[in-house]
Formats: sequence, C-alpha cells, structure tokens
Amino acid sequence: MVGLTQPTIGKLESGEQAGTTNLDKIARVLQTTAAYLRGDIDDSAEDAFIPPTPAEIATEMGLVRVNEIDLDIGMGASFLDESHVTEVERWVPQEWVAALTSTAAPLLTFARPFGDSMYPTINDRDIILIDRSERRVNRQEAVWALSYSGMGMIKRVRVEPDGTHRLMADNPQVRDATAADGELFVIGRVVGVVRRM
Repeated sequence: MVGLTQPTIGKLESGEQAGTTNLDKIARVLQTTAAYLRGDIDDSAEDAFIPPTPAEIATEMGLVRVNEIDLDIGMGASFLDESHVTEVERWVPQEWVAALTSTAAPLLTFARPFGDSMYPTINDRDIILIDRSERRVNRQEAVWALSYSGMGMIKRVRVEPDGTHRLMADNPQVRDATAADGELFVIGRVVGVVRRM
C-alpha cells in the first residue's frame, strides 16, 4: 500500500534503516504518526490525521453510491455476458436519485446502452439509471433493461393478452419483437436518462 518492498520494511522494523519519509508513508496508511511508529509516543491517535471514510464524506455531502455496470447492453440487441461485467462506483446526489425513484441506492445501476432503436427517448451512449428492484413487467409500455434470448437490450414492453411480451423500439424504423415465456429476463426498469451533450 505504501509502495515499499518487504526488505525495506524489514530494515525499518529492525532499525537498520531510519528513513523518515518512509515512516511518514507507512504512518499515513496506518492512520497514525511516525512518532508512534518510532516508539516516541504511546498513543497511536496523538497528533494523527485520520481522514474520513468515503461513506462519511458521502453522508456529509448528501451523496449515495450507485454502481455503473458495463454490461454492453444494446438498445438494439447485443450479446449479454454477465461474466465480463465491470463495475464502477459513482457517488451521486441523494436528492437527484430521490426525484427519479424511491428505490434504495444499492438496487440501482447506471449503464450506457448503445444503438439507436430507442431514439429519440435514449440516444447512443446516454447514461441510464436502472431500478433493479422491478424485475417483473408491471407497467405497460415503460422502458425496461432486458435480456432476450441471451441478448441485452433496452425496449418498451407491453404484455399481450396471450402472455407474450411485445418488445418495442421508439425509433419507427426498428421493428417490434415478441418474446414468449422463458425467453425474457427483466434486469430492471429504466427510471432515468442522463443525456450526453
């Protein structure tokens, strides 16, 4: 964590080396002081700067953590392989999230879909906020993040009287598709769009 080799740390511990710079680096990581590490003082917290945790900073600033998932999800269709999902932690204002949904932040996910089948509602690589607590299509013609036969997509969904799901694009040039039982997995409902400029 401090970028020192084990032999260097061993020399510091044995007293062979007395590098103040290295002790300062170690003290910062351990949230104490070089004086404590040298044995000059008995209290590890005396004169030590203990930085606040990210959670403490977020609470003070009114932020909540929402992960952004790179799912390579398409607004047309793209292969969805959850084994290659990468997550990036984002801190966003709690008030902004509350304006979009009452769902708790751990059940929300940002994603950046690509393609133009949902244009003009969602543009290529806009940022969308997905509410993963909604895993069943219960709002007709809402916008959903889906896996359809292993393909990730963003579509409007209408449940038909026969139980099939009609997958609709907002772009009039893209044809609708129909998903039967077992072909559709709901990732969550799209509750927000952040437009790229």
